[in-house]
Amino acid sequence: MWCIAGSVPDADFSLAPADGPLRLDGATLRLPDGRGVTVERGTAALAATALLACEALGTDVPRALLAGDIGTGDGSRRLYAWLCDNAARLAPRGLTFHYLFPDADWHNRVLLALQALPRPPLMLADAGFMYAAKMSGYADAYDLFTPDVGELAFLADEKAPHPFYTRGFLLAEDHNIPPLLARVLAHGNSPRHLLIKGAADHIVCEGEVRAVIDSPSVPAMECIGGTGDIVTGLVTAFAAAGWPLCAACQAASRSARRLAVLCDPRPDTPVADLIRRLPEALTPDWLRELDACRG
Repeated sequence: MWCIAGSVPDADFSLAPADGPLRLDGATLRLPDGRGVTVERGTAALAATALLACEALGTDVPRALLAGDIGTGDGSRRLYAWLCDNAARLAPRGLTFHYLFPDADWHNRVLLALQALPRPPLMLADAGFMYAAKMSGYADAYDLFTPDVGELAFLADEKAPHPFYTRGFLLAEDHNIPPLLARVLAHGNSPRHLLIKGAADHIVCEGEVRAVIDSPSVPAMECIGGTGDIVTGLVTAFAAAGWPLCAACQAASRSARRLAVLCDPRPDTPVADLIRRLPEALTPDWLRELDACRG
């Protein structure tokens, strides 16, 4: 079982434990208890993407561990505490951590609880939890981060406690990815794999750039909030289906670009409109083509 852990921007949203599969109802992510979360950018977009992609791949759809948090950290800390208390019962094969308040102490408690399991899960991280992993000095305990170039600059700054404090000489521009990546690796702020999202996606496996995927390119995608969450949702699905992470990253990048061409979006296209067309992009023929490239 794969679990997605993250937050929704609603202070009144009580903790939703990962006690059943998700389903998608139009632009609403439906939880096992019947509650709905609107699919916009963020964890809901990631989870909706992973759900549809897992269905296309014929693997079990993920579960979601969600908390309401509007930036105070209260909901995220409730989620952290629940996960520490229930890690053994949950026993996930993999976990994707997403938008959560970056709390280094709680991050370390969660990491210890997961590492203590008889079979520690694969661990993917993006957004707030990725920040906490780096802040804590445990980035190398993870299997995959999915930063954009701005977040890569933060990972490259060995002194910055948060992306807001990334030093200005570490310029977050696509042409600076090679020197930023070199700093990330030199300071140990990298997991085994990186999927660096941008106009050109860089796939880094065991410290080596294995692929740079820059076509097809649909510039409007850069303007739509949540497209990076689609990429992270796709790599979650391919990992949940048992793909090696390096292949899963390449498949996610290529599939997101295929979806963009299919949708031909405008800058104001809602991300939910893109996500609902995933089944059209992830056709059996396309998945067979990707599978042939895994070796």
